[in-house]
Amino acid sequence: MTVAIIVHGGAKTISKGKEQPNKDGCLAAVQAGWEILQRGGDAIDAVEAAIRVLESDQTFNAGFGSTLNSEGEVEVDAAIMESTNFGWGSVAAVQGVRHPISVARKVMEDKPRLLVARSGERFALEHGLELCAKEDLVSEEQKQEWEEEAEVVDRPNTVGCVALDVNGRLVAGTSTGGVTDQNQGRVGDTALVGCGLYADGRGACSTTGDGESIIPVVLAKTAVDFLSGNAASMDGIVACHPEEAAEKAIEVLKQRVPGEAGCILLDRDGQIGWAYNSQDMAVAYMSDDLQQPAVFIRKEQDLAIA
Repeated sequence: MTVAIIVHGGAKTISKGKEQPNKDGCLAAVQAGWEILQRGGDAIDAVEAAIRVLESDQTFNAGFGSTLNSEGEVEVDAAIMESTNFGWGSVAAVQGVRHPISVARKVMEDKPRLLVARSGERFALEHGLELCAKEDLVSEEQKQEWEEEAEVVDRPNTVGCVALDVNGRLVAGTSTGGVTDQNQGRVGDTALVGCGLYADGRGACSTTGDGESIIPVVLAKTAVDFLSGNAASMDGIVACHPEEAAEKAIEVLKQRVPGEAGCILLDRDGQIGWAYNSQDMAVAYMSDDLQQPAVFIRKEQDLAIA
């Protein structure tokens, strides 16, 4: 059985000065997940490990370094879904949680549901997960931009990971700090199954971008549907390689709603695909077919090996 993993650091605009940190962060994340997969570990562990790396890196809009809401606070969302038992778990608008993806995983293991705000925070406390003062998740860069109402040059966005393990389990995970200056309590696509992520026996997908655009087109489920030919397109209904499925899903979004988005996709054979309509999208992936991870900032680049 092929094993594979792909991570994204968000569909966004990446300035020259942020290109290397985005590459380094995605590379570190994919390596953390790959280390688990290559020794026969579970895709759930791999996805959680990869996203925890991104949540610890202030380059990305997840965990530490998340964007600040209208009150100058960090509120985070995260979700995880796996194909074997159709399990899923989500948290949204929670504060003071060091690694929201780990809370989402624990929710999934407890029972499938979405826990919001204080209920998610209480759940994390009751289950001994990593908590912190809510101020500890605020980076100096985000604080300064919020206080000065500065124009955001590097448009931050959701992070995610998709993995396939040796047992054929497909897992998708997402994590985000939301949108800069969003209303307190606003929840986007990240925590919503079918929108911010999806996994079943055909494939798994994690999305990134404008939540209000991703939600109505159910982007993650749409991408997975294209894998088996269950999604309609202008060309008819045909099964697709993950690369084509990802591109078609983004095309559906472009045709129906305004906004930017991206998605990463794996099928049950470990084939990889990704697409976006933003300026940039940081992506790294690894599989049995590669000698070392591939890392990209934008798709027109030649394959970049860090």
